[in-house]
Amino acid sequence: MVTLLLGKKKMSTSFSNYWQNKIDALDVHYHARPDSFKRRYNVIEAGKIFSKNSMGCVLKNHLGSTTSLASLAQEFDLPVFGSIVLNSISGGINITSIKQALCQYSFYQNGRLIVHLPTVVKTNHSSVMNRKFSNTSVEKYSQEVNRITTSNGTLKSEISALIAFSQENDIVISTGHASKREIYSLLEFIDKYGGGCRLMLNQPANPITGMSAKELIALGKHDWLFIEQTALTVLLKYQSFDDFTLAVKKIPNLVYSSDLGQLCQIDIEDWIKQTNYWFDTMGVSKERYKEISLFSPLRMLSP
Repeated sequence: MVTLLLGKKKMSTSFSNYWQNKIDALDVHYHARPDSFKRRYNVIEAGKIFSKNSMGCVLKNHLGSTTSLASLAQEFDLPVFGSIVLNSISGGINITSIKQALCQYSFYQNGRLIVHLPTVVKTNHSSVMNRKFSNTSVEKYSQEVNRITTSNGTLKSEISALIAFSQENDIVISTGHASKREIYSLLEFIDKYGGGCRLMLNQPANPITGMSAKELIALGKHDWLFIEQTALTVLLKYQSFDDFTLAVKKIPNLVYSSDLGQLCQIDIEDWIKQTNYWFDTMGVSKERYKEISLFSPLRMLSP
């Protein structure tokens, strides 16, 4: 068990109060066009469907920032939020890229920006999904791999700069497609130096990370640590239903998301129906459903 103790930072409640009166759930992981792969909807189309179902979404894009797109969608009164992925194509683990994204993130009650560590990484895993790059430039320029550790396994110096930046700015650091070993190194580093930052373990049941619900529960409950559970890991059979059930019922500060938008996967409203079926089968209470689909995401993003 890893014990992590950090200084607490008082959270504003105005953001949470504002959005819990406007939406019933917030999907913190949805892919829309333009992105590295072909996607089902553009940002406005996706935002309208989420809004119709009294939901919001956080856009994720493997090419970089979605903050300008989120700000545009908000001008149409759509509950769409932004993020940035620090892949090599967007500048890598670079504070300047985050500063630019923050400059583009300008609407009322936008909350913290999710900053994803690299998702294009060296791995032996090959996705079972049938996906196509959105254009030839994506295949040519955007597939340079990156990691958060050096060749000897220590965290890169850029990570300490990112932690320091997060302590002074309203961002959430997401672990991207980090390995299990990298995640434990990151947790240990934050334990020692990262008081005041906020961290989300990005879909840790995925095959690249490979963390079980029991391992995640053993991390304990902390007001700065959030753990994402996506529907996609279950749909792709990367995660057993038993592990999924344990995660949904027991992991503290769980954030339930879709990780959808692919042409080869189910649509938004079908995901909502599938989730209702799954949770009814598990016997998940309405209170827990609301906690992991709305309250926990809002706490995570609250400035």
